[in-house]
Amino acid sequence: MKDADEESTAHAADDHHEVIIVGGGMVGAALAVLLGEAGVEVALVDARPALLDGETVGCGRPARRVSALTPVSQRLLEGLKAWPWMAARRVSPYRYMRVWDAEGSGEVDFSADEAGLPVLGHIVENDVTLAALEQRLTMLPSIRLCLEARVEGLEDGAEGRCIVLEDGRRLSAPLVVAADGARSPLRDLAGIAVSERETGHVGLVTTVSVEVPHGRAARQAFLPTGPLAFLPLAVDGEEHHCSIVWSTSPDEARRLADLDPGALGEALAAAIDHRLGAVTVLDEAVGFPLVQRHAERYTLPGFALVGDAAHGIHPLAGQGVNLGLMDAAVLAEELLTSRRRGVGLGDERVLARYARRRRGDNAGMLALMDGFRLLFGSDHPALTLARNLGMGGVDRLVPLKRILLQQATGQRGRLPATCR
Repeated sequence: MKDADEESTAHAADDHHEVIIVGGGMVGAALAVLLGEAGVEVALVDARPALLDGETVGCGRPARRVSALTPVSQRLLEGLKAWPWMAARRVSPYRYMRVWDAEGSGEVDFSADEAGLPVLGHIVENDVTLAALEQRLTMLPSIRLCLEARVEGLEDGAEGRCIVLEDGRRLSAPLVVAADGARSPLRDLAGIAVSERETGHVGLVTTVSVEVPHGRAARQAFLPTGPLAFLPLAVDGEEHHCSIVWSTSPDEARRLADLDPGALGEALAAAIDHRLGAVTVLDEAVGFPLVQRHAERYTLPGFALVGDAAHGIHPLAGQGVNLGLMDAAVLAEELLTSRRRGVGLGDERVLARYARRRRGDNAGMLALMDGFRLLFGSDHPALTLARNLGMGGVDRLVPLKRILLQQATGQRGRLPATCR
């Protein structure tokens, strides 16, 4: 990997690349590795001052921010040679999902056996995934890492697109990719509009220990104020830790965050009918507003959006990072295929194929999650009855359960070659 702070006397040609990726989170880093492994000259630009410390990530108490990685995402990360590093640190497989309506009797149980898989997925701390990808970045000579770099401008250049950094440096490439998050400054600079929908929820996250072993089961209760998820964590070989994601109203989130740890633990235990016994809160409960977003377009000539810069989804199904990783896989597949054929990486036709393949899938998941949010967010008696009848029906209908499992585990649709 090329040194991030090159000499000021370097030639201007050093600042031209085949692809510039702005945003070094999980999705941006995955895309950089996918391209870097094929020898594509990539500049990965991020505002962070340094990479994560791989010696400390995944040790001690689990971090608050986690993702539920599907088996398809696992296969992608295995192909990128990141998964072994992650597994050596901390990944938490789950074989079961238990979902119920706290206001009724409706309940659905899913198992890996029903899906024909060894596991339904893994709960993984975001820093563990990112640190593993960063380990791979440092091994790829065609990747130039530009840290502590903020983008101030986006321009058309003689050789494609040009980004202007805060310190005055200018980087150019046929293709610039925005992987810089839900509030993407680069997306705004490109003039791409975003449709936003307030969910009316705040996501409250923390880490807990539980009295009853979780049994590698992810649990989700639909409460009157929103869904509460207990996501199983394997810590030191034991099954007594869970990551909490409680999507609730802003007022309720504030009330819960203000509780002392003992009272919050009691509230969490009561909210899931004490199914895991006593709950002990191990970390501060932190809330963040949940806004559903979808960019009106994913591409422009020489420009593309991936991950949260393109779409933001309610954490109800834990699909956010999985959708982003599939964005990276599909975009990389289209770019590498075109590169082998001698087609420019910023070509509109190349980017249009990526947009067609991903926008429909992402829009479908956004609509599905919005439907769930509206259905389970209502206290109307008729909808409560419909929820309970529907959940009971799903639990009895094996073909329908299989379809839902395929959606949840990322198996529906054609897999990019990078995931096979």
